[in-house]
Amino acid sequence: MSFSMSITNIPAALSDMIFAISANKLVILLVITAFLLIIGAFMDIGPAILIFTPILLPIMTKLGVDPAHFGIIMIDNLAIGTITPPVGSGLYVGKSVGKVKVEDVIKPLMPFYGAIIGVLLLITYLPEITLFLPRLLGIM
Repeated sequence: MSFSMSITNIPAALSDMIFAISANKLVILLVITAFLLIIGAFMDIGPAILIFTPILLPIMTKLGVDPAHFGIIMIDNLAIGTITPPVGSGLYVGKSVGKVKVEDVIKPLMPFYGAIIGVLLLITYLPEITLFLPRLLGIM
């Protein structure tokens, strides 16, 4: 699928469309973050990474975002999506383990959603947080 998208030049067309809406890096990061949160609520992490990385990575590199930083943003977004209703697969795992209703799993999570989103925004807008250790170790 990634190969066929590359051949048909879908990532470049999508990139042009997004940059026509806004050229501001912060706005585009916010839009992509919201998009990935929604995707994460409806899809498992693996397929979402395989489908959307070839589309979004060229956009991020065009913005000047480090690929490792984008990978962390993407995985964090999709992981949050797994505990987000309506389809969040993590909720159903918690329901099965606890032998309770989905509503009983969601209620205790509500206070944490704000903190999780706050950390996501910090990771997204402060790349030094995520790239500090790889740079310190000389990996990057």
